[in-house]
Formats: sequence, C-alpha cells, structure tokens
Amino acid sequence: LGIDPFSKAEKAGFAAETKINREDWGLVWNVALEAGGVLVGKEIKISLDVEAIRVTEPAAV
Repeated sequence: LGIDPFSKAEKAGFAAETKINREDWGLVWNVALEAGGVLVGKEIKISLDVEAIRVTEPAAV
C-alpha cells in the first residue's frame, strides 16, 4: 500500500505466481510429434500482477 505519485491516491500492488497441471482440469488434448515428445506440456504457469488505485470522487466525463 502506498501513495500514487501522479494522482496522490492510495495505491496497492500485488503479484502472485503458481503452476497447475492442465490435465487436472480435463484439458487432455495433445499431439505426438514426429521427432518425439508432445505438442503441449502438462504444466501451466499462471502469473498475476494487480495494481489498484482508490478513487475518492467520480471521474470527469
């Protein structure tokens, strides 16, 4: 939590990362490659970067 240098409003930022197995969610499609291996990996990396600024008055239209 901090103060935005431009608007002087309260500001918060968060970051999160995780990994999931796509097959756990029923996403099982894949194609075998001629050279070996498969086209799509099982592990999915998810990354979130969130920034929020508190607005105390309505924006001008």
